Amino acid sequence: MKCFVGETDFRITEPSAVTIGKFDGRHKGHQKLLNELLEWKKRKGYAAAVFTFDMSPMVRVPSIPVQGISTASERRREMEQMGIDYLVEYPFTRRTAQMPPEEFVREILADRMNARAVVVGTDCGFGRNREGNADLLRRLSAELGFELEVIEKEQDGGRDISSSYVKEELDAGNMEKVSSLLGHPYSFEGTVVHGNHMGGPLLGFPTANIAPQEGKALPPFGVYISRVKAEDRYYRGVTNIGCKPTVEGRWPVGIETHILGLDRDLYGKRILVELLHFQRPERKFSSLDLLKRQLARDREAAAAFNAESYPLSL
Repeated sequence: MKCFVGETDFRITEPSAVTIGKFDGRHKGHQKLLNELLEWKKRKGYAAAVFTFDMSPMVRVPSIPVQGISTASERRREMEQMGIDYLVEYPFTRRTAQMPPEEFVREILADRMNARAVVVGTDCGFGRNREGNADLLRRLSAELGFELEVIEKEQDGGRDISSSYVKEELDAGNMEKVSSLLGHPYSFEGTVVHGNHMGGPLLGFPTANIAPQEGKALPPFGVYISRVKAEDRYYRGVTNIGCKPTVEGRWPVGIETHILGLDRDLYGKRILVELLHFQRPERKFSSLDLLKRQLARDREAAAAFNAESYPLSL
């Protein structure tokens, strides 16, 4: 996959099928759109191209941190795995924000992206104040030589699947619903780093610690039943997200996972932690003995957890 990051002077020379959007999380609604894009690639031989921004427009608002469902690197990897040929991460500047929608269609989609087909959702919006829509694309399609396909929104129980819907469920800790909307579990990936070394020697509960990915939204602090990919194999896990109030109780936030059935040194190795179920909120225990008892119960819950969609090994 060819990725244009932060470039305005890019050009796709081969005919392409194009879609536009933020694609935060690549949920089932996004997948429906992208799969239709790939159908154009199959039917007509067009390159599959995605237009998005190199950062959310929210990052331009002072003092409001941007927390996405996926990071830029995750989005790139997922697009490449799906078979997307070109990913344009266009810089979001003052000029970009004020670009008239017709200019966007002419200069970006038709000219620079060489669009022969444009695939969008019914609620697509682009250009200044999101004034551009499917009607504008339809009006310009014949003149600029592209076909337009408008896709109905993917729904969940009568509600449109959207990034805001996923984020709402994530904020509530409803991990089963998040998995359902995304089509895969919500996950964090990182290199295992040294923690305070209290989990193993002090509690008999060794953990693999990774740092949260910058810009990626966190679910509520607490303990989760998880699935962990380490050394090309999946394991059951108990994951704590938070500040460990009983033994530390201070920032920064950490993600630490006790991996069932794996008793090897993972320092310096990359692991993938998928959150399957919110087990309990993070809390401060009055003694280490009470904490140890609770950790034993958490481990038992993880061992007994039934995750038919996401097989677990021991």
